[in-house]
Amino acid sequence: MAAEDHEVTLLTRVGCHLCEDAHEAMVRVHQKTGVRWRAVDADGDDELRIEYGDRLPVVLLDGAEHGFWRVEEARLIRDLES
Repeated sequence: MAAEDHEVTLLTRVGCHLCEDAHEAMVRVHQKTGVRWRAVDADGDDELRIEYGDRLPVVLLDGAEHGFWRVEEARLIRDLES
């Protein structure tokens, strides 16, 4: 599966410095792989806030939790390319 075929979501919240770092990391991942991703404010969705609120930011890869608190760029790139 090509990187472009994956669905990547970054769950964030406003005012979260780790979320800002994760956003920058996702830009780098995009530059290396071409993967499209979207950021979602978890506080805007009760289910997301309850499920992930204490672990933000969270990276979801194809709907499954890939990591939290920071983007493991090398691991994410490897998983996108496999």
